[in-house]
Amino acid sequence: MNIKNFEFKAKVDNLEAVENKLLTLNPVFQGLDHQIDTYFKVETGRLKLREGTIENALINYDRENIAGSKESQIILYQHTPNVALKEILTKQLGVKVVVNKKRKIYFIGNVKFHFDRVENLGTFMEVEAIDAEDAFTTEQLKVQCDTYFDFFELTPDTIMDKSYSDLLVEQQNL
Repeated sequence: MNIKNFEFKAKVDNLEAVENKLLTLNPVFQGLDHQIDTYFKVETGRLKLREGTIENALINYDRENIAGSKESQIILYQHTPNVALKEILTKQLGVKVVVNKKRKIYFIGNVKFHFDRVENLGTFMEVEAIDAEDAFTTEQLKVQCDTYFDFFELTPDTIMDKSYSDLLVEQQNL
């Protein structure tokens, strides 16, 4: 499934306060997911296998490392968990890094909210305006993201320009 989306990630010290602010909008709670994202060594973009209690997918995506709302081009393959898939990818590509996180997931329409506790990195929130059916323009997705950036009263210094995987690789290389 091809998906386009706009997203931003922010480092937040008080995850509960930000989540409580979202709750004033009556979002749909998807659940608490313990996710292990294994990133593989690839020539271009990113390839990760997500193993979770709610979400399980092989995800290929391209996204610039820039601060603020950014566009991602995603190819998503949802699957039933099976250890063989991870073994094949690990053997053929090699593992770049593993991200271990606990994530609360909410939705308002096509907008997905993540409240993350990432092992060795801290607490973050992500907002993704998702379009899997070509129902929105890229500009409309960007406006949705920017609207929530303003709603949460975030500041530019809290916005992350890198993925969790990039941050962990940087930590390992220090």
